[in-house]
Amino acid sequence: MKQWFVARTHAHGETKAAAHLRRQGFEVYLPRFAKTRRHARREERIAAPLFPRYLFVAMDMDNARWRAINGTVGVERLITFGDRPAPVPEGTVANLQSQERPDGLLTLASLLLLERGAPLRLINGAFAEQVGIYERMTIDQRVVLLLNLLGREVRLEVPIEAVDAA
Repeated sequence: MKQWFVARTHAHGETKAAAHLRRQGFEVYLPRFAKTRRHARREERIAAPLFPRYLFVAMDMDNARWRAINGTVGVERLITFGDRPAPVPEGTVANLQSQERPDGLLTLASLLLLERGAPLRLINGAFAEQVGIYERMTIDQRVVLLLNLLGREVRLEVPIEAVDAA
């Protein structure tokens, strides 16, 4: 019976590791999301790994040559408990795959389990490191926060990539 396991990759080596694992006959899942990259006053949307340096590998522990994963180009090591690979809880990968859009990318809003009133920290922009209160999510994947500035609450709408848990 196939189960999913987690492999840690080299820095920025997720795609290379996935390709080499597939060549060896392993089923691989690398969840990605659309990320805005800013460089030299330009913005572009790129597909970035949801879990940097990690990917999922499916295999049947009774028949797979799982130790070969540790020697695969781009792979640092398979995550283990003791001397055996640690399986991912059942349904985790299927849940992620079910939330993919037709282009194969995940929407972060579907993964965000926030309740109104949850504190969020802004991670970039003019208000970086400020903590705001989650109010709602807009249709176009933006987060609406209430931010306390100079003694009054200000409503701020930011991209989902610009916030993190406080």
